[in-house]
Amino acid sequence: MEVKANIKSMKYDDFKDNEALEKMVEELRANGTNIVVGCLDDAINWGRSNSLWPLTFATSCCGIEFMSIGAARYDMARFGFEVTRASPRQADFIMVAGTIVHKMAPVLKRLYDQMAEPKYVVAVGGCAVSGGPFKNSYHVVRGVGEILPVDVYIPGCPPRPEAILYGMMQLQRKVKVENFFGGVNRQEQKPIEESQD
Repeated sequence: MEVKANIKSMKYDDFKDNEALEKMVEELRANGTNIVVGCLDDAINWGRSNSLWPLTFATSCCGIEFMSIGAARYDMARFGFEVTRASPRQADFIMVAGTIVHKMAPVLKRLYDQMAEPKYVVAVGGCAVSGGPFKNSYHVVRGVGEILPVDVYIPGCPPRPEAILYGMMQLQRKVKVENFFGGVNRQEQKPIEESQD
């Protein structure tokens, strides 16, 4: 049996008109065609938000709390974070857990620059958020926000594993509402090119 497909062109305005789309879907269903109409951005962002791979950057005690959410009791795998990467080229977000000293800041920035777009930053613990108990020290960066654009802050010294999971779920919510086709991760300011006259 030969099946012939009749594809009609559609005006651009009809794509934005729900009544025209519903009429087309009803015609297709009346002919026995199963069809689902949805937003491609929603489908892509659902997949992206449920498969975020973290790059760990643990420099002190908050790293132990991050390790605990990978264990059986808290099980970050049920949220889609289980594939912890050691390479920035395979990670979606960097989880900065611990104190960042000025000597380590260029290394952190280099790792962030090596990550593929779109990329996110999660600051875990008081040291990564604001310098923590070492904020008055000359050698400690007063928050990773001075180096990288931070998407989610998770306070605590150290934060409980539940707080880390909650912060990661907030990152999921942020990813779900982005426009995948244009407009993803526009936090970094691009350098302004000066015109040569």
